[in-house]
This record gives sequence, structure tokens and C-alpha cells, in this order.
Amino acid sequence: MKKYNFSAGPSILPQQTIEETAKAILDFNGSSFSLMEVSHRGKDFQGVMDETVELFKELLEVPAGYSVIFLGGGASLQFCMIPYNLLEKKAAYLNTGTWASKALKEAKLFGEVVEVATSKPANFTYIPKDYVIPTDADYFHVTTNNTIFGTELHKDLDSPVPLVADMSSDIFSRPVNVSKYGLIYGGAQKNLAPAGLTFVIVKDELLGKVTRPIPTMLDYRTHIENGSMFNTPPVVPIYGAMQTLRWLKANGGVPAMYKRNKEKAALLYNEIDRNPVFKGTCAIEDRSLMNVCFVLSSEYEGNEAAFLEFAKSKGLYELKGHRSVGGFRASIYNAMPIEGVQALVDAMKEFEKQIAK
Repeated sequence: MKKYNFSAGPSILPQQTIEETAKAILDFNGSSFSLMEVSHRGKDFQGVMDETVELFKELLEVPAGYSVIFLGGGASLQFCMIPYNLLEKKAAYLNTGTWASKALKEAKLFGEVVEVATSKPANFTYIPKDYVIPTDADYFHVTTNNTIFGTELHKDLDSPVPLVADMSSDIFSRPVNVSKYGLIYGGAQKNLAPAGLTFVIVKDELLGKVTRPIPTMLDYRTHIENGSMFNTPPVVPIYGAMQTLRWLKANGGVPAMYKRNKEKAALLYNEIDRNPVFKGTCAIEDRSLMNVCFVLSSEYEGNEAAFLEFAKSKGLYELKGHRSVGGFRASIYNAMPIEGVQALVDAMKEFEKQIAK
């Protein structure tokens, strides 16, 4: 029986990424040494870093004047690095979920922060639409996809100030006009690479404007000037990212992923809307293509554990929803084949027949 991993992160990766990274851990480039023990400053690993950056820029069509760097510390460290480097007087934040809330909280340590809008009173079940971005803000921060609550921004926003975006869970899932952003960042463990890697795309001209002194390790310019090797980078996740980007390119790039992701999401949401046993949790227009959240309909409440066990019997794993939402969450990132989504839909139909007896 085929098994499918619907985990929100660390999550499913292309089989190529897993197999090739495993080979390199045993023998990197025919050296008889493990990827885990070779020098990050050696010629072979420098080639890995260079190709990963090149593919990153190529697949996202990153324009000139932007740098791509790889760091540790997860997206959570960026919650403070961003205001450290960019916030001089005031920053604006759109609060659409747990991670947006955490980013906003950290920014308050560095200056005035304006929450332009929030959907918290509705348990973050929608993306606010009518708000005004203050034109005197140093930047406007958004979280493009909310893994916990299952909402997503489906297009690039227009902002009168530099736009900063946490794209941890939807990077490479849809086309992005990078020129509309001042900075894009994210943890790689949801759609790109093994945990332990953080990516940052930053417009170079935004840096060096704040008057505060910045610790060396927290200054983006340090990592740009040193090619992400000021200190030892997370070599295994970077190698994994390179393999994922190779896979992406070989499978049609971001446009092909976007087409496939829309088909997968439509298949699952259509079943949620059809099946009387289940119901969605988010505003329809804001439903995520990456993290599909749903619960049992009121008359079937109390059968959550039964459905999770039934799903496992069909080879469907990690479907339990986050405690903030409850119910179920199917993360259908780039590497999830449509066959996996179809298997979940089939299981939902079969469960419906059993429970409705």
C-alpha cells in the first residue's frame, strides 16, 4: 500500500531530493567522504552553494539588485532580523495568523509597529481586505500562507512602502513578482528542503539605512558579502534544496507547480464541499493551495479520532489539524502527487458511507 505524508512541516519532499541527499551523506561527489564532514569552503561544496543560488534566482526570476542568502535559525529568527535591519521609525504588519502574530510581537522591540488589520476575532479564518498601509512606514509585512489556519494570499500585493513577506510554506508553489517585494524569507522545511535552512531574498538598496548598530551575525550585509558562508552554513539542507530546485526545473518550474497545485486543491476542496461529513474552516476566496483545513460537520463531531485511524489504514498520515483549529489539515505541497490527494478524497467518500449508516 502506498503511503502519503500530509505533514505541515517538516514535510513531504521529492523522492529525488531524499535519495540524492542520502547518497551524498554516504559519499559526496565520489570523495568517499560524507557531505556531513567535508569542508563547506571546499571546491565541491562551493559548487553546491553556487548552483543552489543560481537555481533559486532562475526559478523565481529574481531581478538584478537582489541577493539570495541562506541562513540558520529558521523563519523565527527573521522576525527580529527584519526589524533589526529595516525598521528605523515605524513598520506595518498584516496579522493573519500565529506566525504573523509572532513576527509582529518581535518587531515591537525595535520601534513603532502598526497592525493595519487582523482576522484574529474570527480565529484567522480569512485574509483582511480593506486596510490602509501607512505611507510613512519603513516596510509592510505579510505572511503569504498560513499553515495553521489554511488561508493564503493568492496574488502579490501593491504596497506604497517596501513589502516584506514570509513565504515559508508557499515558496515556489505559484509565480511571484519578486520586484514587488523588498524582502522575501522563509524556513525551507515546508516546501523546499530538510529542516535547518532559512532563505532570504533581499533588495540590496534597502540595507544600511538604519542608524542602530547591528550585531555582525544579524546584519544581512554580512551574509551577502560572504556568500552565505560567514559561518558554517547548514550544508545538508542546502544540498537538499539544490536537489529540490533541480527537480522543480525538470518538472516545468514554478508555472507547472502552480497549475498542478490548483488542480490538487480543487480536487480536495470540492470533496470537502460535497461531503456532508466534512466542512471547510476558511473563507472560500482565501483557501490555501498548500494547507487544506477542514473539520467534521456538527452532527458527526466526536469522530475525529475514528477518521484519523481510518485514514492511516488507507496509508494517509499526518492529517491531524493544529490544536488552534482542530479537525484535520492536509498539507499538499509541491511534492505531493495528485494521486495522494485522490487517495484522501477516496478515503473521505468511504468514511462517509461507513459513518452515515
